[in-house]
This record gives sequence, C-alpha cells and structure tokens, in this order.
Amino acid sequence: MTTPIDPAVPTGDDDRTDPRPVPAPWGPASGVGSLPGTDAAEAVRLVVGELPDFAHLPELPGRGAGADMIGRTAALLVDLAVDLTPAGWRLVPRGGIDQRRAEEFLARDLDALHDVAESWDGPFKVQAAGPWTLAAGLERTRGDRAVADAGARRDLAQSLAEGLGQHVAAVRARVPGARVVVQLDEPSVPAVLQGALPTASGFGKLPAVEATVVEQELTDLIGHLDAPVVVHCCAPRMPLDLFRAAGAAALSFDLGLVQDLDAVGTAIDAGTHLFPGVVPGTDTALPAPKATASRLQAWWRELGFPADDLAAAVTLTPACGLAGASPAYARQAMAHVREAAKYLQPE
Repeated sequence: MTTPIDPAVPTGDDDRTDPRPVPAPWGPASGVGSLPGTDAAEAVRLVVGELPDFAHLPELPGRGAGADMIGRTAALLVDLAVDLTPAGWRLVPRGGIDQRRAEEFLARDLDALHDVAESWDGPFKVQAAGPWTLAAGLERTRGDRAVADAGARRDLAQSLAEGLGQHVAAVRARVPGARVVVQLDEPSVPAVLQGALPTASGFGKLPAVEATVVEQELTDLIGHLDAPVVVHCCAPRMPLDLFRAAGAAALSFDLGLVQDLDAVGTAIDAGTHLFPGVVPGTDTALPAPKATASRLQAWWRELGFPADDLAAAVTLTPACGLAGASPAYARQAMAHVREAAKYLQPE
C-alpha cells in the first residue's frame, strides 16, 4: 500500500561525529504547500526557482481526487486503507482505485523532485495533514468522522507517524543535501476544540475535544518524527500555545488572523520559529515588497522584541496554500515573500 522508497541517507549517528554545528533548518521565505496546475516537474522547478533558500514539495490538488490534502495524506498511511465515497474519504478494510491514484500522485511527485532538484542543498519542507485534521476529514467504515473515536484517532496517528517517517526518508534519499522539515497542516483543530465540526448527517455537531487530549496526541506524533515540525493553521483562533507545547519547532499562520500577541511572544521567548503568512493565497493586487516588510516590522515592534532579531525569527510565506490562485499570481506571491524578506535583514 505504501510507496516504495529508496534506502535512506546516512543516519543521525553519523552526523554526531561531525564537530561543525548544524545550521537551523530555516530560510528567509518559503511556501505553504499547494500550487495551481497539474505538472509536478514544472511545479518543483517553479518552487526551487522562486524560493531558492527554502523550497518545498509542491502539492497539486488540481489533479483531482487523491491530490487533495486528505487523499494525499492518506497515501502516506501504513496498514490502513481508504476509499472515496460521495460523502468524502472513508476508512475501509481494503484500499481500491482511489487510494492507488493518491499513491501514484505521490510517487510522481517524488520522481519529479529527484529529476529537478536532486542537487538541492539546504532546508526543504514537506507537508501533510496533521492527525486531527486527518481524523476530521476521514469517516469510519460505520459512519461519522474518525475524530469522534479515540481508538480510530490513535490508529490513524500511529499509521501517519510511520508513513511520514518513510516519506522523509524517501525525500532525503532523492535529495541528499536536503535538511527536511515536516509541516503538519491542522486547519481543523480550532473546530475540534470548539465542538464546531458537523456530524456526518450534517444535522448536529460533534462534541468538543479537550485541549489536553488534542495536545497529547499531537505531542506523541511529533515525538516520533526525525525532523523539525512546523504546525500550520490558517483558521481563526489558532491555538498557538497548544501547538508550541506539543513540540512544534515552528508555527505557521495567517498574520492577519492572529490576535493573541501574548501567545506569539511566549513562542518567541521559547525559541519557536515563526512562519507568518503575509500575502493572500488567492489573486489580489499586492503592495511593494518593502511595504510588506514594513508591516511585519511594525508588528514585531508591537511585540516588543529587538528589531535586529526579526530576520532570524521568521520565515515569510503566503497566508495559505496557492491552489486557488492563478499560475501568474502564485509565482508573484512566492517572489513577493522572497523579496520582502530581504528588507528584514539588519542594516
């Protein structure tokens, strides 16, 4: 069921013999993940060209079912099967054509990565739905969302952790110079915490899950990954403190939606890196990159931190994925965050 992977590059045990310090796996600007279009090789060329200091493996949901966030992440699962129904993705006893399609998309993306970016050297990000968003997006065989079943959530999280580990190894094998970072997309967590997820029938709401449970299950998964983890959420009321406490090395968010500056300040004090989303994910007229940098500098001053610390503390990104944008705007948005980041460097 899982995509075959090549032998991994040397393990961390070999790295410990190197006395040189390992640089932080961040760059000045990156993308969130998704792009418009259907050509995997062209998407990789676009990302490594526009984001030369911190690229990522593009996601292309325009290809259809299996390339969407839930289907793509389901392709990583180990010893669990899914299928697509009229109501969406569902856990099933045996996988079928829909799961095979998702796995084929992922395999093509890895092939394109090897063909286009084998010589890449530096931080490189891969993305997948986090355990809570995945459980919220999958139905159990007998109906209703897997997020409502603690046993189903546990099985999903364990399977996802194993699959993500294999995925990271596959990327490292194809791009030996990559310092891989894993992004967990968790847009559903605020709804999980607030009891706002609809039932399968749509006539009710699932009960809220306690924050301690959400944090612990996320902590368990992050602890199993051999790579720094970014947690991304572009929904309102993103629980920054919860994600940080769960072990996220970085937090990715829409700058315009984050109002809890105390939580941001606590994250910065704790050494958590920030991925502020500074331009919309859909077509709009963008300001000059210098104006975007000035906006971020004003936000940083409001937080009360030294101006010279800003550049090292943040990686600029679009606010969300770019799948809904035009190809021209997607390129422009990536170029914009790259150029805006240059104005943050201390004089």
